[in-house]
Amino acid sequence: MKYIIRESTKSDMPQVLDLINELAVFEKEEDAVEVTVDDLIADGFGPKKSFHCFVAENEGDIVGMALVYPRYSTWKGPVIHLEDLIVKEKMRGSGLGTALLNKVVKYGSELGVKRISWEVLDWNDPAINFYESKGANVMRDWNVVQLNETAIQNYLKKI
Repeated sequence: MKYIIRESTKSDMPQVLDLINELAVFEKEEDAVEVTVDDLIADGFGPKKSFHCFVAENEGDIVGMALVYPRYSTWKGPVIHLEDLIVKEKMRGSGLGTALLNKVVKYGSELGVKRISWEVLDWNDPAINFYESKGANVMRDWNVVQLNETAIQNYLKKI
């Protein structure tokens, strides 16, 4: 299958949201997606750009995406975070995941970042194997820590 990797546009955001929802179903979190197409457009293409997105296109359809955003490491300096790399199920094994990751790594290098980081679920063995095959260090001794919207509000009530 042929595909091209390119920078996303506003008009891609409905299909990007479809990919996000597909990932949520795969990760057994189908009710967790709150972001809308309007949010993606405002946050990715507005005056204060929150993320950078690459898409993979096949015959006019968006069949994969990689979304990154800047972070800062107190140990290393500028880094980027790969929030999601998603490949439609029908395209898995086609080299598309590698092509998207290649684009992210080239982008990070062009920015001069010191690290590219992301998370992977501990039960997603195909993704873990894929990332390790690319030279990524899957740090199994670290835990992801988050405060969701409700937890933030509860926290604030206690201070």
